Amino acid sequence: MKKLIVLLTTLLLVVGCSCSRDKASDALKEYFAKYNNHHGEVIGELDDLVVSLNLSDAESERYKEIMKKQYKDLTYEIVEEKYNGEEAIVTAKISVYDLYKAQKEAEEYRNTHQQEFLNEEKNPDISKFLAYKLEQMKKTDTRVEYTIDFQVVKKEGSWNLSTISTENLEKIHGIYNYQND
Repeated sequence: MKKLIVLLTTLLLVVGCSCSRDKASDALKEYFAKYNNHHGEVIGELDDLVVSLNLSDAESERYKEIMKKQYKDLTYEIVEEKYNGEEAIVTAKISVYDLYKAQKEAEEYRNTHQQEFLNEEKNPDISKFLAYKLEQMKKTDTRVEYTIDFQVVKKEGSWNLSTISTENLEKIHGIYNYQND
């Protein structure tokens, strides 16, 4: 009987602790899980982005594959949480594929090997270059790390991420131009 009471007390403490772990970092963990697990909301936003890029069907599919790999392999570590009442700053270190570098190197290659990206009429062929650039992005395994501060606000008893800046979204997607920093 005593063992049963200890077991039930332990179980209640574990359940009670897990219910009271509503930390600001939980909102960020949920956000990154949506990327890692290809949540419908994230894939819908990716689809919208691809449409805006005016790529061919094949290029669109290739770009989506690259970004899905990026999302799946995104890793993060919560570094710090700073609270100020109903607001918090959650600092995370993320690691993503360096797609910016892959794109930049593709551009540099094109500039020094222009003849490879010409059509039969000897005019620049953007589709040849896009195919090359997407291939370079696909095969990159170079990673880059960023430390990002995320603003989190408590609304109705639950922590929610504030709007994420374009700069931070570019970091999450691995396309941020870090050479301008």
